[in-house]
Amino acid sequence: MPDIAVTPSPHELYARAQALVPILAERSAQCEALRRCPPETIDALQESGLLQLCRPARYGGHEYGWDVLCRVNRILARGCGSQAWVANVLNDHTQLVGAFALEAQDEVWGEHRDARIAASVAPSGKARRVAGGAVLSGTFAFASGIDYADWLICGALLEETGKPPAFFDFLIRRADATLIDDWQVAGLGGTGSKSFVLDAVFVPAHRFQDHRHSDDGDGPGTAINRAAVFRTPRASVAALGFAALAVGIGQGFLANYLAHTGQRPGRGVPPREQGSTRLGLAKAAAQIDAASAFLDQAVDQWVRLLESGGALDAHEKLKARFQAAFIARMTLEAVEALFAAAGGHAIYSSSPLQRQLRDLIAVATHRGLYLDESAPAYGKSAFAQGRL
Repeated sequence: MPDIAVTPSPHELYARAQALVPILAERSAQCEALRRCPPETIDALQESGLLQLCRPARYGGHEYGWDVLCRVNRILARGCGSQAWVANVLNDHTQLVGAFALEAQDEVWGEHRDARIAASVAPSGKARRVAGGAVLSGTFAFASGIDYADWLICGALLEETGKPPAFFDFLIRRADATLIDDWQVAGLGGTGSKSFVLDAVFVPAHRFQDHRHSDDGDGPGTAINRAAVFRTPRASVAALGFAALAVGIGQGFLANYLAHTGQRPGRGVPPREQGSTRLGLAKAAAQIDAASAFLDQAVDQWVRLLESGGALDAHEKLKARFQAAFIARMTLEAVEALFAAAGGHAIYSSSPLQRQLRDLIAVATHRGLYLDESAPAYGKSAFAQGRL
């Protein structure tokens, strides 16, 4: 078992993630059948230090930025999209809690250093201000990894006298929520992204903040946790974490397609000897390689900016969001083309190809990866600003 008392280097973390790839692949069918990560996977991620990537150092975390997170995501997703997705969001949410008030952070990690956080960030709930805090109710969806969570982040509209309702993020204990077992889906079936209900739960004032702090990366916790990762804008750069999952799934699909097609006998000339098959493989491989390189270039650009003390302006946030969506779409198009040429046996439930395709489609539907929304917004800003 690796020693995680000393902060591992990024390259050590990448090696640990790579060692898990065949294990995650072997568990992928089990994961989908369970409709959540196998508990052994959560334990392995924890023991390898791969759930501490973005946690504040004061609570035993590594405080690495989105560049490290994206590379770990991409590696893990080669083995299983669902299990990698859960690893991503459990890391992602530690970054978000690290930008909350110190009192909230102490509640989460002061009691249990390895406390995990799931989230439903859309403003699905309603809250009203009361003495000392707010009372929160509502039904919340898509809480990936909730089966292993100790805390939940919930989006809701806060009602205050004399003010229009405003979008806030609330941090509550998982024990205060009622779980709804409704995760029966076509893709990312093993993420356990279930819904939950809150019924008039009191939330103290230090455990909620204006959602704009999350989007802009300037929550009160950034005055305490000074690492650049805690200033990562949520509505833009953070989406690159999901794009990394798409690329990783695409790379895993490519490897499986190569093995699958190399063994197909065909009728007459084997597919591997056909020019169209070879052309399709070459084009898809180049497209996925290009998506991977674009991901590295994009995330490194924004992480370096944050680490230098800078911040993304409005145009740069639109660009980062577009980059994430474009990378995911580029990967999906390559995989769809290969799957169409993979033959009838690829549709069997025993084939990893069909699961990887479904998982990739599901990743591309994430709100942060809507290309048809982000591309026009970025293009409009580029013309208005006179810069790309």
